[in-house]
Amino acid sequence: MPASFRIRPAEQADGVFLADMVVEAANWRPGAARPRHEILATPEHARYISGWKRPGDTGFLAVSAEGDAIGAAWYRMLPRTEPGFGYIGTGVPELVIGVRPLWRAHGVGRALLQQLVAAARAEGYARLSLSVERDNFAATLYRSEGFAVTSPAQGRDTMVRRLR
Repeated sequence: MPASFRIRPAEQADGVFLADMVVEAANWRPGAARPRHEILATPEHARYISGWKRPGDTGFLAVSAEGDAIGAAWYRMLPRTEPGFGYIGTGVPELVIGVRPLWRAHGVGRALLQQLVAAARAEGYARLSLSVERDNFAATLYRSEGFAVTSPAQGRDTMVRRLR
């Protein structure tokens, strides 16, 4: 079982690791790994990290006791003209979360998600959104943390968490 971890704010220099976590999130399904360059070349995925850390971007990294980055969660505002998978409207940040496979199911994702929700609430946001493929095990985590499906689509759900 993995050792302990800590959570720290994401910094501008963490952009490369956030890109790794976009790839982890896209490749959540065992045995269906697409190459990193292929995922990051698509606008649908690149918009979550392009220009990190711009005004309004907020995120956190999970770091192992040995100092290795093991997961990340962040949110950013995406414009109506370039919506993300979980876009629900102007003024609602969309979150992304990724955890290295070895560290999944050890509380890393939950700790990151809770920290991100607390930050969004402190920054005055009313809601947070995300998108998850319907058969992704992470959907259970999101539901347990107060996210509810608002826009079911083919194989993918948009989920929202009210913050106030």
